[in-house]
Amino acid sequence: MAKKKGKKSKKGKGRGGSSLPPVITRVKFPNKGLGEMFGRVVEIYGNDRMGIFCEDGKHRMGRIRGKIKKRVWIRRGDLVIVNPWDWETETSNEPGKCEITWRYTNAEIGWLERKNRIPEILDINNIPL
Repeated sequence: MAKKKGKKSKKGKGRGGSSLPPVITRVKFPNKGLGEMFGRVVEIYGNDRMGIFCEDGKHRMGRIRGKIKKRVWIRRGDLVIVNPWDWETETSNEPGKCEITWRYTNAEIGWLERKNRIPEILDINNIPL
């Protein structure tokens, strides 16, 4: 005798979100002693490589760190923390390179903007291309 196949309920599948904004308890800052700095993603090249405009006014080619590669999706315009490669010799015709170590969420960016922690050079509307 064949069993009847009924519709499965989607209840409890974790779909849909709550309308409450996330509570900011701790925000990561760049460690200036290690050379980390803020940056904005301006281009996506593919193969985990991106064009980054850094806090010091330089354009660099950023590589997504392996630890966050499959866990975090980085899009154009995102605020990130980068760690420039100090062993890489910069040339005049090629941009320097860096590693992307952290991406901020929208709630964290809002908190940073309210506390005036983001440098003015990284305003999304004023980035030179």
